[in-house]
Amino acid sequence: MTDQMFDTVLVANRGEIAVRVVRTLRSLGVRSVAVYSDADADARHVREADTAVRIGPAPAAESYLSAERLLEAAARTGARAVHPGYGFLAENAEFARACEAAGLAFIGPPADAIALMGDKIRAKETVQAAGVPVVPGSSGSGLTDAQLVDAAREIGMPVLLKPSAGGGGKGMRLVRDETRLADEIAAARREARASFGDDTLLVERWIDRPRHIEIQVLADGHGTVVHLGERECSLQRRHQKIVEEAPSVLLDEKVRAAMGEAAVQAARSCGYRGAGTVEFIVPGDDPSAYYFMEMNTRLQVEHPVTELVTGLDLVEWQLRVAAGERLAFGQDDVRLTGHAVEARLCAEDPARGFLPSGGTVLRLREPQGDGVRTDSGLSEGTEVGSLYDPMLSKVIAYGPDRATALRRLRAALAETVTLGVQTNAGFLRRLLAHPAVVSGELDTGLVEREADSLVGGEVPAEVYAAAALLRQAALEPDTGPGWRDPFDAADGWRMGGGRAWTAHPLRVAGHDPVTVRVRATADGGTELLLPGADTPLRASAGPLEGHRFTCALDGVAHTFAALPDGSWLGRDGDAWQVRDHDPVAASLSRAGQAGADSLTAPMPGTVTVVKVAVGDEVDAGQSLLVVEAMKMEHVISAPHAGTVTELDVSPGTTVAMDQVLAVIAPVETAEPAEGETA
Repeated sequence: MTDQMFDTVLVANRGEIAVRVVRTLRSLGVRSVAVYSDADADARHVREADTAVRIGPAPAAESYLSAERLLEAAARTGARAVHPGYGFLAENAEFARACEAAGLAFIGPPADAIALMGDKIRAKETVQAAGVPVVPGSSGSGLTDAQLVDAAREIGMPVLLKPSAGGGGKGMRLVRDETRLADEIAAARREARASFGDDTLLVERWIDRPRHIEIQVLADGHGTVVHLGERECSLQRRHQKIVEEAPSVLLDEKVRAAMGEAAVQAARSCGYRGAGTVEFIVPGDDPSAYYFMEMNTRLQVEHPVTELVTGLDLVEWQLRVAAGERLAFGQDDVRLTGHAVEARLCAEDPARGFLPSGGTVLRLREPQGDGVRTDSGLSEGTEVGSLYDPMLSKVIAYGPDRATALRRLRAALAETVTLGVQTNAGFLRRLLAHPAVVSGELDTGLVEREADSLVGGEVPAEVYAAAALLRQAALEPDTGPGWRDPFDAADGWRMGGGRAWTAHPLRVAGHDPVTVRVRATADGGTELLLPGADTPLRASAGPLEGHRFTCALDGVAHTFAALPDGSWLGRDGDAWQVRDHDPVAASLSRAGQAGADSLTAPMPGTVTVVKVAVGDEVDAGQSLLVVEAMKMEHVISAPHAGTVTELDVSPGTTVAMDQVLAVIAPVETAEPAEGETA
């Protein structure tokens, strides 16, 4: 490390990326400053940094997105540089300029490069002039609806509508039917305006079954630009990457070198400096026909796979370049060794349509070890709310070849435990075992096509068995020394015989309640009668050690992560929330089916829109409320025509999952008069 290196760096982000950046700062001997909102006062990134500064209340607009408060924090702590991570202000040219004006180094590219590449229309024109192939599409900015329609007709259907100012899949619309263009353009403009404050659109040719391949570039301030190979990012859901790997099985050395050189030229065309990513769309049947999509002017979520196959610490090189150092290697020195795959662990419930989830992390186990790395912002006690992005951590596996890396990642996801918060870990594990993924036959639509088969079906019988045994154990009498009054025991003891059957009405979230019966056998064992079973099954349980619990059912042992009361059980990356069935809730549900119908929150979040009031008459399917969580909106609609008899929320109300929002009394059907038929 040179004498030019910063002594103190402020990390203007949160969660796993803040923890990741702090780790490299510590390795370089650089003092780290974390920032936090009121929601993150006890967050992991706050505890791991050398010092931390509160920057405002929980809403991001009043804390993590406030350039003024971030710069004040830097001044208070003597920071000489700001690392923006990704998300929030990482690709905000005005923030980069504000840092420079305040005498701070912005650990990222120049503000002009951010602005240029943040405008998709200007970016395409710039790289095309530099000889980089681009997707056929509209040219010019500020096109009217009619001009977009004309451009789409000229390109030929299908086409993709994209916000010029955006990213992350927001506002993107695939249009296959020319008659739908006007409606889809209007919808795309609304989404773009809401997400980015700019409804400028462009239109591009849609490539069926494409692959998404990106090139990592690194540039210093002395004219050297290199690429560090590619990442395959084709496994996506709703245009969001969920699994990434390096290198791609699609590319041979010739195409890899050509795409790498195109990425270098794209970076040179905008005067780039630091770490960045050039993204390409590639026809799966002709990888040599690649097209530039966009450039991400920041560190990428998936950067660890590149680090593992190159042996380079990208955050370290971001810091060195920002401090004025030259790259210590050239293109010929870059070697890709082995294979790495990353999976993004998100707070979402695949069984409920991937709705965002939330809660408190009650038990946590994150895999580490031979060939496995976890980048995480979690710790036990972390409160996962609805204000920020749903990504919690990343699990990355490395091996000498792709098959080994995939196998290690599947095993690592099976070991992952986040009791208290539903995640997509089990879904990811099943996805990585899909034959098309194993063979490398990927495309950006694969996950959407196969999602239903990867969500997981009914709750395994052993889950109910484990929950029932844990509940039964909680009823067992104290076996310590001394006499006990049997009438004080709540374990089913009865005069004249062994313990009687004990009913356990259990409900796993998202499933109907079931009754599991437990009884002691004459030989001191335990039998369970599970739903759907004709005869009892022999069961046994080991002690609950930490949060590990073994349940043997009919001779097969199953090991769970568990809470003592069985309210959360986890295994193979899946987690189940188990509740005692509430008869009152059941009767309310039955009443709702017969009369008034309760509308409940599908996810923890904030009510942003209320379109009705008590007493209003509504139509079936009418939009009534909007709940927002983790950058996702969910519209609550009327299940039938009727009258709003209860409304328990207003704009700004924070709600829990399954909380009642409103009740709609259905329209009463008049009784037919005598002699008439209904």
